[in-house]
Amino acid sequence: MGALSELAERIIDGYRITEMAECKPLLTGDLEELMEGADRIRKALCGSRMNLCSIINGRSGRCPEDCKFCAQSGHSRTGIQEYGFLDPEVIVEQCGVHAAKGVDRFSIVTAGRALTGKDLDLAVKAYKSMHEKYPEIGLCASHGLETLDDFRRIREAGVDLYHCNIETSRRYFPYVCTTHTFDDKIREIQMAKQAGFRICCGGIIGMGETMEDRADMALTIAGLDVFSIPINVLIPIKGTPLQDIPPISREEILRTVAVFRYINPDRYLRIAAGRFRFENGGAELFRAGVNAAITGDMLTTTGTGIDEDRRMFREMGFEIRRAEENEQ
Repeated sequence: MGALSELAERIIDGYRITEMAECKPLLTGDLEELMEGADRIRKALCGSRMNLCSIINGRSGRCPEDCKFCAQSGHSRTGIQEYGFLDPEVIVEQCGVHAAKGVDRFSIVTAGRALTGKDLDLAVKAYKSMHEKYPEIGLCASHGLETLDDFRRIREAGVDLYHCNIETSRRYFPYVCTTHTFDDKIREIQMAKQAGFRICCGGIIGMGETMEDRADMALTIAGLDVFSIPINVLIPIKGTPLQDIPPISREEILRTVAVFRYINPDRYLRIAAGRFRFENGGAELFRAGVNAAITGDMLTTTGTGIDEDRRMFREMGFEIRRAEENEQ
């Protein structure tokens, strides 16, 4: 048994990686052994349950933040469609569609530093209606840097999970965004917890950061005790500062998700944007420790189809929530 396999067994038995020095073998060791160990950890500590979520872009564009990866930043010129907060009835209807397809969770995501005023009122109205009409689907919110009172309003409307990515490591964050800080993100996460939320927190890889940065991000997230960890692979979008950045290799992506599983062994590790880089719906990723996914379209790019995802996960032996429609 190799060193990475032995480490996987220790993790299954209760050992936890907490320091960067402990991550070094993960960053350079044999990739196949690393992936096999990550999959073994997932099976032992998480079982075979696949968690699926879908998102709706509730308010698009004109964001004052300067996140260099984002098509919705007002500092970039990407030509995306811009609109104010959607009619709550449209959001509730889409929630119903996804609930019927067996998706576990549904989230409203909005552009902007925070959601306030009339737009927040509309969001609360939508959340209350979704919670009452479709209690079988969990609700998530992703609205930026909210106040504690606003967090409480959202929580009382039936939302139980708040999403706030830290994006990257503390070291690399200033290269990604300058209009808010890494500490702003951490503070929001702690405040959301105070309001009674579980947390969805991950980041983006392929923005020029190192493997050490990715491991450091995984360690930070482990310390935050989150429910779900979305990993996005950068999709360079024309008009953003990162439009010409070379894509990272598939091997780097696989190593990254496996490292995240070793460091966060019993959490939902969710693959989000960039899965299209892999054949067969990204099946390799789900053999490297991943056990959750965003399904359907992303915010400003096209994702993967829900029906195709469900078929693949069943074939791979994952358990998924029953859908209302008949499945072949």
